[in-house]
Amino acid sequence: MRLHGFFRSGASHRVRIALELKGIEYTNSSYVLREGEQRSEAFLRLNPQGLVPALELDDGRVLTQSLAICDYLEEVHPEPPLLPQDPVRRAKVRAFAQVIACDTHPVQNLKILKRIEALTGSEEAATQWARQTIEDGLDACERLIEAEDGPFCFGDSVTLADICLVSQMGNARRFGADLRWPRLLAAEAACNELTAFQRAAPANQPDAS
Repeated sequence: MRLHGFFRSGASHRVRIALELKGIEYTNSSYVLREGEQRSEAFLRLNPQGLVPALELDDGRVLTQSLAICDYLEEVHPEPPLLPQDPVRRAKVRAFAQVIACDTHPVQNLKILKRIEALTGSEEAATQWARQTIEDGLDACERLIEAEDGPFCFGDSVTLADICLVSQMGNARRFGADLRWPRLLAAEAACNELTAFQRAAPANQPDAS
């Protein structure tokens, strides 16, 4: 498999974590987002949306959208599982993941921030937008799991919720968010003790330099 992404991309980070947790070997192809490499003709043949990540399978087929890729990995490599067996808890994990991957991260990604900066003429306005968006999303996430046992988001096993959380916490720090979420921080700390999360961390990617 080949993962087309970028070390600082939150969505690429999610897929790296899932691949590492599943013990799947893959290679990386990196696209510098601020230089627009993801909008090159070659990349658009992989993903017409011009967004990372894209996962190129061994037979040449290409998957896009990080949650769809994680679902695929869960189906073809079911161990260790990223979703609970209980249907209600599966729905809760998916809902938590979607708060981040559907309602928070896309509204503060580079594409949106460039548009805000162009409309306002202010890079600081774009940064404030990102910070507020992240804080609103993670405020909701904190409430969603405040009554759940740890050490992870939903008990004693890593789930898709943890994968999405760790990547978004990186964005929270980058944009100077108020880290006011004790339950989320505890889950993040538990994840970061695991080798899979360490190997997938942005700072440990070859394109980070």
